[in-house]
Order: sequence, then C-alpha cells, then structure tokens
Amino acid sequence: MRLWSLQPRYLDRQGLTGAWREALLAQAVLAGRTKGYRSHPQLVRFRAHPDPAAAIGAFLHITAEEATERGYNFDVTRIDRPGRPASDHPDAGRDLAADESSAALPRPPVARIPVTDGQVAYEWQHLLAKIGQRTPERLEGLLGISAPQVHPLFEVVPGAIESWERPG
Repeated sequence: MRLWSLQPRYLDRQGLTGAWREALLAQAVLAGRTKGYRSHPQLVRFRAHPDPAAAIGAFLHITAEEATERGYNFDVTRIDRPGRPASDHPDAGRDLAADESSAALPRPPVARIPVTDGQVAYEWQHLLAKIGQRTPERLEGLLGISAPQVHPLFEVVPGAIESWERPG
C-alpha cells in the first residue's frame, strides 16, 4: 500500500489508479470494514489525524479530481466522507453571512497532515524510479522538478524520512 504524499498530477496512469485503489482499501481499514492491513505503516498518519475518515476522504477526493482531469471515471460515490483539505477548500477562512445556512455549505475543510521534507524527497525518488521502469516517456517531464508539490492534504514540515516509512 502506498498513499503518496506527492501531488497526484505527477503519478502515471498505473500510479494514479493504484493510489485510488489503495486509498479505498485504506478507507475500509480505517472504517473497520476489513481485517487485513490494520497495522500497515502507511495508515499511521491518517490514524493520527483528528478525523481519519475525513482525511482519507479528502485524499480520495483530490485523487478523483486528478483522474477526472485525465478523462478517467473514478466512482466518487465510494468515498465515505468526501471533503477538501483546508488549504484547498473554497470556503476556507470565510465567515458565514447572517442569512446563510451552514447546512447548504460543503463539509468543513479537513485539517492538513504534516509530512516531512525528507519523506517528500524519498517519495519523489521512489516515484521517479517507478516511472522510469513503467513509463519512461513520462519521466523526462519530471526530471527537471527539484521541489515537487505535495498532495493538498499534506503540509511540508522539516524533518527526515517518516518513522513509519519502510525504505528499501
């Protein structure tokens, strides 16, 4: 299971569809609907979130948006709690008008998850290696990127590779 911290636009077709499937599995694990993968290290940061279901829902939502931009058809009805990360939410920082009902608004923004710059660098090299093997024609466009963007759910903080990561 790989829940990429990187912006989904960098993923190749296999990476994007894999991210979707694996995030759906993570959603099922976090909701207690499966017995497998309960101890998977990729779930540590989602479990640490104040609202794990909302966090994985936001992850899936952004992944599905990227898929739609590419012409893929991911079934968004499979997202238990669709939402948007705080930095990406259309109502972030906006107060309600006196005559505006909060029920009419989308769900509140989902708090971002910290990810270390060391983790981002590790994932970037890991992704480049995978793309180099699977879709080398896509690799050329990525090699010039020195500071990749992260998935909007994540917020970069200083630090080494995350303790839950299994480099190998």
